Amino acid sequence: MSKVKYYYDPDTLSYRKIEPKKSRRYRNIFLFLLGSALFGFLGLTLLLNTNLLNTPRELSLQREAKNYELQFELLNKKMEQIEQVLANIEDRDNNIYRLYFEANPIPEEQRRAGFGGINRYKSLEGFNNSEMIISTTKRLDIIQKQMVIQSRSLDEITKLAEEKEKLLAAIPAIQPLNNENLTRMASGFGWRSDPFTKARKMHRGMDFTAPKGTPIYATGDGKVKRADNKSSGFGKHIRIDHGYGYVTLYAHLSKYNVKRGQKVKRGDLIGFVGSTGRSEAPHLHYEVWKDGDRINPINFYYGSLTPEEFENMLKYANQENQSLD
Repeated sequence: MSKVKYYYDPDTLSYRKIEPKKSRRYRNIFLFLLGSALFGFLGLTLLLNTNLLNTPRELSLQREAKNYELQFELLNKKMEQIEQVLANIEDRDNNIYRLYFEANPIPEEQRRAGFGGINRYKSLEGFNNSEMIISTTKRLDIIQKQMVIQSRSLDEITKLAEEKEKLLAAIPAIQPLNNENLTRMASGFGWRSDPFTKARKMHRGMDFTAPKGTPIYATGDGKVKRADNKSSGFGKHIRIDHGYGYVTLYAHLSKYNVKRGQKVKRGDLIGFVGSTGRSEAPHLHYEVWKDGDRINPINFYYGSLTPEEFENMLKYANQENQSLD
């Protein structure tokens, strides 16, 4: 209850009661209400920004949300490490593997491309952390797409490697006779004197002098195309189709060790040296065909000769002497 205040009136020589003005009373009431409202607003703001009014359930959800944010940060760091490893694999894929097997590199824009069309992330919109969730999900989708592209590339490289292995096995890469069984390299590829007419003509193979019955070996993997004596001048001869445009011919044999249609591996025994057909003495006439053209066999002995042996053979092969067929 407010105190009653008085003042001394000199005219009446008495104390009179002070009556407050109504305007001041209303002002005081307004100021009180305004101060109360401001104080209440500040107090409410303070309470809302603290955990004092939160229920245990709300506190648990807040902790869970912070944990999810932490997990997303860790996930992004892991994705960054994955991207670095994947970038290294992609670099080796483009600049080593695909280059070695003569395959076109995969363009960077194809590896890093996103996903067009409809909004794939609409269901992730409208949440407090939608931007972070959508960004992480997009990043994860691109990594997944990169891994699919890289996996397909490695599948292609595997097939190319298998094909390359078959090609290397098919190329006629060894000498058809062992050196210990070889008397000498009688005549090489090029212009030579015919042993019967003495005329100068093109000799399109190599002649290896060896005793009759000396083993002859397939110079590359392939399939026996012919094993007969129906080709003029070659007598008993064998032709092996190695694929990839390569065919080898072995002529003037004494007998065969294979038959038509048989598959052979490099180094398999296919026949024996003889002097059948148009031949002056026991020897093997050996030819290499590529895409229908006869080429110099001396370029295909890297699998069986030492540098010294190859140099010696090259010297004899380049001599323009008389051939044996």
